[in-house]
Amino acid sequence: MASAHDSIGNEAAAAGHYQRAFAAGLPESRRRQATIQYASTLRNLGRADESVALLTAERKAGSDELDDAVTAFLALALTDVGREREAAGLALGALSRHLPRYNRSLSNYAKALLDIET
Repeated sequence: MASAHDSIGNEAAAAGHYQRAFAAGLPESRRRQATIQYASTLRNLGRADESVALLTAERKAGSDELDDAVTAFLALALTDVGREREAAGLALGALSRHLPRYNRSLSNYAKALLDIET
């Protein structure tokens, strides 16, 4: 239901459905996907700080095929809270793993952006 409400632009209703789904408990594969979607919904509702906190915790929670999706949505939320350099560093770092060439260079540039931020 949460995804359906998100799809039609009804983020406020989606947020409630996400919260109920988390409270009821979700299998790990669905929980991580729902976390990404809920964080995006929070950002769209103007609650980017909550989105950043949720996705930052999710990056530390484990690793799977959704890692770069978590990072991408975190980068979006970071731009909304004025942390654009950090957002660019995270996004470029995630992208660097998927390029056929220039991976190392882009990864190093991404790290440099993150070092400047901290």
